[in-house]
Amino acid sequence: MCILLVAHDAHPDFRLVLAANRDEDYDRPAAPAEFWQDAPEVLAGRDLRDGGTWLGVTRSGSWAALTNFREPVTRREFAPSRGGLVAGFLRSSSNPEDFVRSAAPGADAYNGFSIFCGDGDTLAFLSNRDGAPRLLPSGIYGLSNGPLDTPWPKVELGKRGLAALLEKAPPLDEVGAFALMADDSRPPDENLPDTGFGIEVERALSPIFVATERYGTRCSTLVAVTREGSVLLIERAFQRSAVTWTERRFEFRL
Repeated sequence: MCILLVAHDAHPDFRLVLAANRDEDYDRPAAPAEFWQDAPEVLAGRDLRDGGTWLGVTRSGSWAALTNFREPVTRREFAPSRGGLVAGFLRSSSNPEDFVRSAAPGADAYNGFSIFCGDGDTLAFLSNRDGAPRLLPSGIYGLSNGPLDTPWPKVELGKRGLAALLEKAPPLDEVGAFALMADDSRPPDENLPDTGFGIEVERALSPIFVATERYGTRCSTLVAVTREGSVLLIERAFQRSAVTWTERRFEFRL
């Protein structure tokens, strides 16, 4: 299950630092991060089954990222793709607050989700399991597959790790960021959440970097936007473990 670590307006040199892992079935087809031919302003990976995306940025500095809720009992097979929400914001001209407020009335049509939408100045948040759409103040946030900042062990570990990276920046420690996102340590059973899957699954999904037989971390992404308008996106794509990867790097100015 995915994890998003977001530092919004939390450092004198960076508007945004975002570290994310996308966890998915290994056989679900996806394209790596690239500027989309049908939306040249959008830089994102792409779900090739349903057409949406999990995380992306635009040349103007807008960005969005989404996680799903871990809820095996209530999941609906034919609900619309949640990745369409991220793609919808990135393609739109809406500001973050307007987008999440306009999306809120139809949010219950989707299976459980949470989405961040930002533009460098404003950070908006919407979840159809976690209260009304809202603006978030400056700070460091962690989101996995429950409510925002729920103290699951990997969320707390990730937030501490991101804060430590920011204390040393600039420059941003890219090696340290990807080491954090590759952490596969498992917490004690008594600290694990109970989301309805059983203890064996909870253990398997408890690390920041997930690796099971058929499901795991498909990519790690680091995004940094400086106050001077430089944008960096690095994506590492994996095959079933954090040992080997392919990397794509993009840098541009707003």
